[in-house]
Amino acid sequence: MNHWLLTNVYHQSPLTTGEIAHLLAQVGEDCRTWLATELLTLMRGKMPLAQCTIFAYPQGQKPQVLSCSDQARLVQISRISRDYIERFHSLDGNRQAMLGHRTKQGGARILAQLQSIEDITHRDYRRVCYEQPQISQRMALLNHQEDGGAWLSINFYRGREHGNFNQREIEFIEAVAPLLIQITRLHYRAFNEANQMPSLLSQRVELLYPELTRRDRELLRYLLRGLGAEDIAPLMGIQHSSAATYIKRLYRKVGVSRHRELLGLVVRGRWS
Repeated sequence: MNHWLLTNVYHQSPLTTGEIAHLLAQVGEDCRTWLATELLTLMRGKMPLAQCTIFAYPQGQKPQVLSCSDQARLVQISRISRDYIERFHSLDGNRQAMLGHRTKQGGARILAQLQSIEDITHRDYRRVCYEQPQISQRMALLNHQEDGGAWLSINFYRGREHGNFNQREIEFIEAVAPLLIQITRLHYRAFNEANQMPSLLSQRVELLYPELTRRDRELLRYLLRGLGAEDIAPLMGIQHSSAATYIKRLYRKVGVSRHRELLGLVVRGRWS
């Protein structure tokens, strides 16, 4: 796999002050798509791109989807991202780059990684993440967070119709890498703060009902963040009607009929 350390990352960003201010103003928005969508919109003014995904890799845990967006493909990018986390992340060239630099470099360092469809030998990984969405190549920016031990990755994907990244485009991504990484670091910090309490509350319910499935637990965390079916559906890669059905099914499993009763269950679980 082709990866390298960015050494000249402190030169002036080619983005305007207005573009930078716009990104900073929205840090912490509680939406799974906004950051990837903003980065896609920004970068597509400079080069053709199909998709953007942003992942966190906490130490000793499965990766997390921070943001994902698709502006050029008739596929469910959230579903592809979930498949990546559940089935393919250990096969990713990003993982090899991270493992190779985990003990060598500090948090200020940025790695770049190129992965083409020809680099992927695993049949299902290649089919789900590259062939079906018609992706030819991905360029990723990787950075290790010293404070929390997590890696972050920003991934830009090229559609097959546009071929691979050329040298000018690679240099542009390298030039904006410090800003994009810093925006993502700030967003990840806000993401953790926003999800810490729902995660703790969800754990209390999970202790009372250990039979809950992985999807039940994910849905529970969204509900405890105060999200409704219309917000949950795109996060889980399902239709609005399916999200509403899953919510009702979860309520039945834990013996409640509405959100207020779910919160009451959390309180009872806390003090019992």
